[in-house]
Formats: sequence, C-alpha cells, structure tokens
Amino acid sequence: MTDTRAPERPTAPPRRRHRLLVPLGLAVLLIVATLVLHAVDQPDPDERGFLSPVATGDDGGSRLAEALRAQGVPVRRETDVEAALRTARAAPGTLFVPAPDLVHPDTLAGLTALPPGSRLVLVDPSRRVLVELHAPAEPTTRRWATRAVPPDGGDDTCRLPEAIRAGTAAVDHQRYAGPDSADRCYGGALLRIPSGTEVVLVGASDPFRNDRIAEWGNEDLATGLLGGGRPLVWLDLPGPAPAPTRSRVPGERETGAPPTGSGPERTERPDRADPPHRDNPLWGAFPQWFWAILVQLAVAGLLVVLWRARRLGPPVAEPLPVTVRSAETVRGRARLYRRAGARDTVAGTLRRAALDRILPRLNLPPDTPDDEVAARIATAVGGDPEHMTDLLYGPEPGDDRELLALSRDLDTLTRTLAPHPSEGEPR
Repeated sequence: MTDTRAPERPTAPPRRRHRLLVPLGLAVLLIVATLVLHAVDQPDPDERGFLSPVATGDDGGSRLAEALRAQGVPVRRETDVEAALRTARAAPGTLFVPAPDLVHPDTLAGLTALPPGSRLVLVDPSRRVLVELHAPAEPTTRRWATRAVPPDGGDDTCRLPEAIRAGTAAVDHQRYAGPDSADRCYGGALLRIPSGTEVVLVGASDPFRNDRIAEWGNEDLATGLLGGGRPLVWLDLPGPAPAPTRSRVPGERETGAPPTGSGPERTERPDRADPPHRDNPLWGAFPQWFWAILVQLAVAGLLVVLWRARRLGPPVAEPLPVTVRSAETVRGRARLYRRAGARDTVAGTLRRAALDRILPRLNLPPDTPDDEVAARIATAVGGDPEHMTDLLYGPEPGDDRELLALSRDLDTLTRTLAPHPSEGEPR
C-alpha cells in the first residue's frame, strides 16, 4: 500500500539573528540620521551669504549689521580682500573676517598690517590660518556643538570688557591657546592677543548669526567686539578668494611675510591670477534637507535589504499544491525542448534513461566502458555491437525525424531487456 501522506516539512531553526540585527540596524540608522542632521545644522562658511551683512537667512548677519548701525557704527561691506585692506588701512578701525579660511594664503599675512589701534576679528580660524597669519595662538579642543558658557567658565579670569558686559554667550565651540599676555574668555573660546593690531579669535559663529544672535548675550558680545565707536570693515567673501594680483597692496607696510609675486616687486597681469574656485552646481541645485533625506532613504533601503536577506536559506522540500500527471509534465518539457531546438539534450536524456534501466538488468556497474556495455547488450539481444554503440553513444540526431527514430529504437531495446513491471517480463 502506497503512503499518500505529504512529507512533513522540516522544522525551521529559530530565527535569532533578527533579534540582534533589528536593534543594531535601528541604532545605526539613528546614528547616521544624527550625523546627517548635525552636518546640515552646522553652517558652512563656503556657502554664499554666510555671515553676510546683507543676507537675511539663518546663517546671515543682517540683524547684526542693523544693530551696529543703530549704535552709530559705520559699516562698510567689502567683497574683495584687497579693497577691504585699503579701506581698513585708511584709519584705525575694526576688520571683521567671518570666514578666514576663504582668504588666500598670500593675503593672510597682510590682515595684521593695519594702523595702530585697529582690531582684527576672526571667526573660527583654523590652524592653517593662524600659521599664515603669524599669530601666536593655536586651536586646542573642539566641541561637538556650540555651548553657552559664562565669560569666566575656564580656569582664567576674563579681562575683556566686551565679554564681561555680555555675560553668558554661545561661543564655546572651538578653543584656542595663546601667550600669557592674551585675554582668555569663555574657557579659551574667545582669545584677544594685544599687539599693534589687536587680534580677536572667536571660536563660534553663533553670536553673529541671525538665528542665534537673540539668544543669551550673543548680541551684546557681537556688537561689543565689532562696535566701540570705530568704523567697521566687513569682509564678505562670496567664495574662496583668488591670489592677489600684485605683490603688495598700495600703502602696505613691509612685513615679514614673503612677497606674493614670483620675482622682484612688480605688477602682475590680472590674467595670471589663479582662477576662482568653482563649486559643483549640483550641490547648489537642491536644498540641504533634500540631501539629508536622500541619505536617510538610502540607509533605510540598505537596512530593508539586510532584513529581507535573513529569509534566504537552504531549499526546503514542500508538497506540490496540485497533482500534475506525468504525461503532462513530459509533454510540457518536450515542447520546451522542441521550441529551443535542443535535440542533443533530448537525445542525451533518452540514452541515460535507457542505460539506467538496462545496466542493472545485466549486472553491470555504472562505470563500465562503453564498448563492453555495447557488446553485452548485443549478445543479450542478438544484435550488432557497432549498431548498439551508435544507438547508445552515437552522435546527436540531425533533425526531428532522426530524433524520433532514436527514441523508438531506445524504447524497443529497453522493453526487450528491462520491461516495466506493469508490462510483465518475457518468460
């Protein structure tokens, strides 16, 4: 009696990997989203309008410019370094450089060549800028985000009147170390270096930005550093400044900086200046939040792929949902072979099936040489060994007629030597 019950499906092992992968994926997604949002939230000095006195965006400085004008401070906006230096050297005043990294290295040394009593204010200058500026200061620790601290937040006592009047301000982002004569406030985030040209280093752009100027004492600190009754020259660079077009700006005093020209002092042609830096237009074509969302979607898609990949495993035997007759299977496969013209595949399948039934009947192992198999079969049926060799191991049929003849001959041979049990065996 045949057992018609469906085979039992093997018990799948407990899936424990997803218990680790899902929390780990969520943690990675949270970290990546935090990093992307933090990068988007931080202002980029390379962007047009960063701390510009005419920019009304969140990263602009229009509110600071209005507050300074309300106090009677003359604000002169310059978009060229050489023009800003000429204006600042006309009389003692304040030169405000909100993006010092955009100034060309050949021009940085000239920022301190101002009349006595002038002040140079730099926002978050890098180590390279301080080295090119020949300033006796260096950056130390840098925080993940800006923090609001009181002026005496560090070990030293703040002696800068502008910081004392402002009180707590959001300026602790980048800290600096300087000489003993320097005034350190906010734990080193604000450093004033006294000299012929007073250099003030501010470790964060928050006190000057439109979106943060109204918080804490940011406005009092910014107006105090840039005001004081002195004229203000605001260097608003739209992008990285090109190299200077001549070795010295007219009226510039001799400094220890190397000449900017390639030879003796001479006037260079403007067409020999370095070409201005051109940003990739693709980045400016979309807002920052678009790129942030795109990155998060990519990370989410990667997590979905990893989550679905855990379902892959070894194949599992399952019962067919319906019963398919063997004749229908044979006809369907035969139609596929005929459409593909795969006569060689069909001939090989028929020959292997015939040998699988004949060899056990003759007590021959599967690795028996072809000549011996053909000889034994010819002896058993009383035929020609060469004909049996051609029938079982010969070339593929040339057309459908030869394939059909091969199928009939193999069927006849199989019925003779190894008949199906239902057909009965010859006595």
